[in-house]
This record gives sequence, structure tokens and C-alpha cells, in this order.
Amino acid sequence: IGHLAIFDTSPLTISEQKLNILKIFASRAGAEIERKVSEEKLKLANSDLKRLLDESEQRFRDLFEEAPIAYVHEGLDSKFIKANRAALKILGIKPEEVLSAYGSDLVPNTPEAQRRFKEAFESVGRGTDTRGVVLELKRKDNSKPIWVQWWSNPDLSGSFTRTMFIDITDKILMEQEQARLKAQNEYLQEEIKLEHNFDEMVSKSKAFHAVLKKVEQVADTDATVLILGESGTGKELIARAIHSVSKRNKKPLVKVNCAALPENLIESELFGHEKGAFTGATAQKIGRFELADNGTVFLDEIGEMPVDLQSKLLRVLQEGEFERVGSSKTTKVNVRVIAATNRELQAMVGTKEFRADLYYRLNVFPISSPPLRERKEEIPLLVDHFLKKYGVKFGRKITTVPTHVLNTLMAYDWPGNIRELENIIERGMIVSKTNVLEAGDWLPLISSSSTLSSSTNSIEKPGDKSLEEIERNHILEVLTSSQWKIRGEGGAAKILDINPTTLEARMKKLGISRSK
Repeated sequence: IGHLAIFDTSPLTISEQKLNILKIFASRAGAEIERKVSEEKLKLANSDLKRLLDESEQRFRDLFEEAPIAYVHEGLDSKFIKANRAALKILGIKPEEVLSAYGSDLVPNTPEAQRRFKEAFESVGRGTDTRGVVLELKRKDNSKPIWVQWWSNPDLSGSFTRTMFIDITDKILMEQEQARLKAQNEYLQEEIKLEHNFDEMVSKSKAFHAVLKKVEQVADTDATVLILGESGTGKELIARAIHSVSKRNKKPLVKVNCAALPENLIESELFGHEKGAFTGATAQKIGRFELADNGTVFLDEIGEMPVDLQSKLLRVLQEGEFERVGSSKTTKVNVRVIAATNRELQAMVGTKEFRADLYYRLNVFPISSPPLRERKEEIPLLVDHFLKKYGVKFGRKITTVPTHVLNTLMAYDWPGNIRELENIIERGMIVSKTNVLEAGDWLPLISSSSTLSSSTNSIEKPGDKSLEEIERNHILEVLTSSQWKIRGEGGAAKILDINPTTLEARMKKLGISRSK
């Protein structure tokens, strides 16, 4: 380790004792020198170790920061401790916002999203690894929805958890679009079964030609249309005609019968709902407005819509946006709305049963469908059309309609309009055994006490009574047979196949009331 030189002015007499002292001194000096050399080596080794550690930490930081997968360290209360760039990019968080961010603040206020997040962090609190959980979140900067697949590994200290997640928003949105298209396809398949056709608009009356002229005028626009008319006058066919010749005809026309849905389910039917939004909501449901995106929604019996839901419909008409039941996420749609009613909406506005602003928003382009009694010249044409339609259905061909049968049909006032005529012809085909349409007790002008003369095959002449009296007697007979029950199964309105409000209006006009 070196040399030790000792000098003196006088010669040194070597003795055993002096030699031992020199050895001891030399040994101590050597040990100190060796310690200093080792210390220098240790400093150098520590320096190298620190450099390697710094390099390792830098590599880890680089991996953490630049990793394509998002990494977040969170406290058990979901408070962020640190997050890498991928996480900040996915979540819309700025670097300076990390230490004040909470994961719980990024969860939408929907039952399903809150439940999933709660379950995930409860497992973290138990120290259990959580793997592959799908969470719905919202970006901090613009609240846009995102979906992530989430893994979490609690630290052994129990004070925080290491979280890793990947953005699967595109995958989820694709699945949602597939679900929407599937629901749309199922809806359209059901619609196909209903055999609605623009070709079924049979008419030769001037009154109805004026309606078709309006259809042509408005079809190629996106204007909201309000179709007015009694029940059974073909309002739905008019709506389908508008859609079929519009620029939206490649997309679906989705129908909603506002009168047929329970009041507590109309909102869910129109706008959809999230899983867990209410009791019985076991899965997410896509509403009719989403199904009709870029197409047309037909709101039949719009006058039956609850007042508290009318404001939400108004928002869709004005802004083209809504929220599913149980969701705070706003959904935007591009939908044309056609509405129909047999009620006097303007009168309902006066009685506060219908919102004035919604009425004016719907009444952009009104079309009135005239009742059958005002276009009786169409009855022969309609009879021929229905005979062909049900001839295919029943595998039977009727080629002859006796004059007295046609006269009877022409004399009747048809409170149920075209729908009632169609039902009469269908029943007539069922009882007819030959190619001649038989006059049985299905004819509306023949009372239960009337019979056909087998020798003359004649019936009571329609001219013997006024049309109003004939209609009055027919309604009275049906009311008597239903024991004056108007609504529901077995009610007179159901038998006549007309809306109960229409029947009540006709009863009032004809002075029909139950005797005390």
C-alpha cells in the first residue's frame, strides 16, 4: 500500500523494543491508509450505484409516463396520487390538476355507472385485486362519456392502489350502435308484418286528393306535420306516405301510439332507459327517438300524452336532444316528427291539458284527413280494395257485390270510418261461401231484429230513415249489447272499432244518453 520512511539526525540504534514500536506504528498507519483507500472505493461504488439507481428510476418514469396503457396511483378514497400521460389524455385532466382529482368525480350520475364504480373500490378496500372491470366515466374537461377496462392492484401498505386501464370507448360505442341497429331491425321486421303500404291509399274524392297534394308539398321538407282527423280515417297511412316520398325514406319510420302505453312507461318508450333506472329495468333500452335517428317518428294519438312529458318532447323538437331515463348523458338525434290526433288540441290548450308551445311547434303544417261520410264516393273503391286484400289472406275470391249491399254501405254514416268499413268487409268475406259478398247480420244497418227475406233477398231500404237516425239506432244497439259500457274490452267503442272520445262526441251530437 506504500512506503514509510523515518529520518533522524543521529544514527538509530536498533533494539527489539524500538523495532516493535516501529512495527506497531507502521501497522496502524497501514490500516488507516487501507481504510482511506477502501472509503474512496466505497464512495466510487456508491456513486456508480446512485447513478444506476437514478438511471433505473428515470427509465421507470419514462416507462410510466410514456406507456400506451394508462396508469394511476389512487388513494382508497379514489384521490389521485400520480397519473401518466396516457391516463391524463383519456380522462381529460391537466398535469397540474392531478393532485386535486378524484376518480369518483369522473363517474356519471347513473345507477349502473355508480354501482360498478362502488363495487370496484369496495374490492380495493378489501385488498383484493380487480381485473378487467368495465367502468363508464366522463372526461373532466368536456364531460364526454368514456368507457375503460380497469385493473387495480392494492399496495401492500393498504394506503393506495395501483390502477391500470385502457380506453374501450370505440368498442362500447360500436356495440351500442350494433344494439341500436338490432333493435331498429326488430322494430322494422314487426312493421313489415303490419303490411302498411302507401299503395293502400285508395281514393278518388276531391277532398282526399287535396290531402295528397299537401303530402307532396311537405314530404321533401323536414317540417313537423300534424295530421288531424277522426279515428279510422287513415292518418297513419298519410304519415307513411309523407315518409315514403321524403328524403328520409331510407331510414325507418318509427311509430309510437301515445294512447296505448301506460303513462309511467311513455318516457322510457320514447327516450329509452338505463339498466337499474327503475324497478324492472334489468337492461339498457334504446328509445324510439334513437331508433328513428335520421328517419321519422310518428306520434299517434299525441293528444293522450301526459302534460309533464310534453316539455321533454318540446325539447326534442327544438333542440334535437334528450336524456334516457336514469342517465345524465345527453343524446342528440336528427329526427323528423309527424304527429296525429283525433282530439281538438286547440281546445285542450285552453283547458291546460296540452301545452300551447308544444301545440304551435307541432302545428307547423297541419293536414286534415276527412271522415268517410264526407267522401262516400270512395266506398265502392275501398270495398274492392279490401276484397282483394282479404281475398289473398283467406284464399278466397269475391267477384260480385250485390247492389243492395253496396247501397246499404253507401247509406251508412260510418262513425268508425275506413277502419270500420274494412272490418265489415273482412267479416263479410268470412261468412260468404260463394264468389258473391253475402248480406248477413254483419251489415251495419241491419239490427238484431231484422232478417233478410229469403224470397226477395231484400233489406230495409236506407231511404226509409235519415242517415242520422240510422247511425243513432246502430250506436244504440251496440250500447245496449255492451250494457252501456263505452271503454275497454267489450265496450261499445271496441265493438265499433273507434276511439272512445270519438264515440262520446257522436253520442253527444246524436243526443244519445242512458235513460235513468
